[in-house]
Amino acid sequence: MRPQLFLLALTLAVFVWSGIHPHDRFTWVLEVFPAVIAGVVILATYRRFRLSNLLYVLIAIHAMILMLGGKYTYAQVPLGVWMEHWFGFTRNHYDRIGHFAQGFVPAIAAREILIRVARYRRDAWLNVVIFSMCAAISAFYELLEWAVAELTGTAAEAFLGTQGDVWDTQKDMAMACVGAICALALLRRLHDRSMDAAAADAEGG
Repeated sequence: MRPQLFLLALTLAVFVWSGIHPHDRFTWVLEVFPAVIAGVVILATYRRFRLSNLLYVLIAIHAMILMLGGKYTYAQVPLGVWMEHWFGFTRNHYDRIGHFAQGFVPAIAAREILIRVARYRRDAWLNVVIFSMCAAISAFYELLEWAVAELTGTAAEAFLGTQGDVWDTQKDMAMACVGAICALALLRRLHDRSMDAAAADAEGG
């Protein structure tokens, strides 16, 4: 079985599980919607443009992070509750994991598209462009959360997940930026090898 099929099956299983009696159906829809859109795009372009296995793994992990948040709402995910007890936190920090991933995974996705499609050179300026893109994505998502809150009122409270922190938006954006930096610093060589393997696999049919 191709690893892509295993990841697809696993992600679909988590998606189905998360949709069974979620804590709040409206919040679940809002949280899993980006993962659904990403899945549709990946499936539609799979034959024409196959991504690296590393990126498929990261996208699957990010999708499952979103689905877990949708299942319980970010303020009540059990992992975050356990972290509160383990580390003495005063709030559920699972949403920080989600926003870290919001920078970490798009950084690798942007790097792959810029290198393989736009033919960007693998230099320091590439990292600047990727970081800027990730910061913009995070800012756009925060604006989207604001728009949803304005349109739906208290129905979006669980989606916002501020948990009383007036600086929650800024901290979320900061975590996304940290995630992008970590991805570029830690995965560059591994990503290069994974992209080379994907290119060779595509050439081989």
